[in-house]
Amino acid sequence: MSDAQHAAARRPSADTAVVLVLGLAAMVVSMMQTLVVPILGIIQSDLHATTANVSWVTTATLLSAAVFTPLLGRFGDQHGKKPTLVGVLLVMIAGSVLAATTTSLTWLIVGRVMQGAATAIFPLALSVLREEIKPEKLHGAMALVSGTLAFGSGLALVGAGLLTRGSDPDYHRVFWLAVVLAVVALAGVLFTVPASRATTGGRTDWLGAVTLATLLVLLLLPVSQGHEWGWTSGRTLGCFVGAVAMAAVWVVAENRVKEPMVDMKMFAHRPVLFTNLAGLLLGFAMFAQFIGVSYLVQIPEDVAGYGFGASVLGASVVYLLPTTLVSLVGAQFGGALVRRLGARLTLAVGACFGVVGFTWLSVAHDATASVIGAGMVIGLAISFGYAAMPALIVASVPAHQSGIANGINSISRSVGSAVASAVITSLLASKTIPLPDGMPALPQESQFTMSFAIAGAAFGLVVAVALVGIKSAQAPRTPVLRKVTESGTAAPAEAESGVELV
Repeated sequence: MSDAQHAAARRPSADTAVVLVLGLAAMVVSMMQTLVVPILGIIQSDLHATTANVSWVTTATLLSAAVFTPLLGRFGDQHGKKPTLVGVLLVMIAGSVLAATTTSLTWLIVGRVMQGAATAIFPLALSVLREEIKPEKLHGAMALVSGTLAFGSGLALVGAGLLTRGSDPDYHRVFWLAVVLAVVALAGVLFTVPASRATTGGRTDWLGAVTLATLLVLLLLPVSQGHEWGWTSGRTLGCFVGAVAMAAVWVVAENRVKEPMVDMKMFAHRPVLFTNLAGLLLGFAMFAQFIGVSYLVQIPEDVAGYGFGASVLGASVVYLLPTTLVSLVGAQFGGALVRRLGARLTLAVGACFGVVGFTWLSVAHDATASVIGAGMVIGLAISFGYAAMPALIVASVPAHQSGIANGINSISRSVGSAVASAVITSLLASKTIPLPDGMPALPQESQFTMSFAIAGAAFGLVVAVALVGIKSAQAPRTPVLRKVTESGTAAPAEAESGVELV
């Protein structure tokens, strides 16, 4: 029975359960990225750590995600999505328990490394959807699961704020929340997600995995730590030079391995290449909105002359949660647009909303209603982008490369987010308001305006990438043996992706 026939034979209720469980698992993924942002100050105080040391609580997860996501995405293609999903969730639960029980910064960072492996859940989930869901419903299913990423980021901020309220906040509660949600997701995967019917098998390309991991670490480490090390320091420049050299080593290694971890032809395939570029730009814009608005609304107006003086919880609930809610709801409209307009035009339409939203935020961020309204428009842009990019990837690669291809796309968004964090943080720190001694420096308002304008320009580039870079193309065809002819030979039939670029 082919994948399409198997999907058609499944009950609609079973499909719905699979989508909801995978959506929950994807939501847990995104929560791991932002869960610690509101509690870094509490962790620093409780563990008596320096600012530089406590920053590794976020950097460790980013680097871990960069290393494990492509490796586990490929492993799922080779050996089965469900067992890989279960294994990743078990590692994440163990890391969350460690983080929730330790009082050592070192062991907390180890726990965060283990949590970072959860990022591989998202590309694995998309691979399961491609295998289990009917082609006519695949767009909506991928859009829903993708939409939970933005929702999870907002939920993590709200949850962390609520769990650390009061005069004696305890950051351990936040990690226990991660444990509970991950256990629920694990139970759902165990009882709902079917076992993979087809695996590619083969050897694991450890050389490709190690060289790619080294490349990503050398690239992301200076991006995330550059503001602490100094952008012209020997460590920063040395890492960037090393990343360039390792990129060359990785390409050579993958071209010489019989079963490469990343097929260079797939990686360089025009729709895949430009979709990854769009992912990088979208990740940049999304995180720029998150970090920019978070800082802006917490600026005390009576001191700086602008801002709203909001608390961490107020910034999350009042100003950022509406963006995430719109992203979750808008993902369904994004799925419908993918079906009607095609993934490429949906990506372009969403990016246009992003340009409008950041333009609004740049010129009118002095009123609560404007900040919230602009954020909601940006949330719609993010949801359309999240709905379109998995569809573009699925339409452009054969089924057996879905996991690794979506894994690379996830990493491109993570790289974009890391770059946004570095750029926006450095930009806000570059021009400050003179304040009396003893008061922390505050950025000039013009720096926020410039930050939002840069993020809007990133969305403008996404429009260009979608309309010019991503051309109409058929997905690579993979021969599938469907039937045996009278002569006893197998007649190949070409696999259909069920997704159109335009």
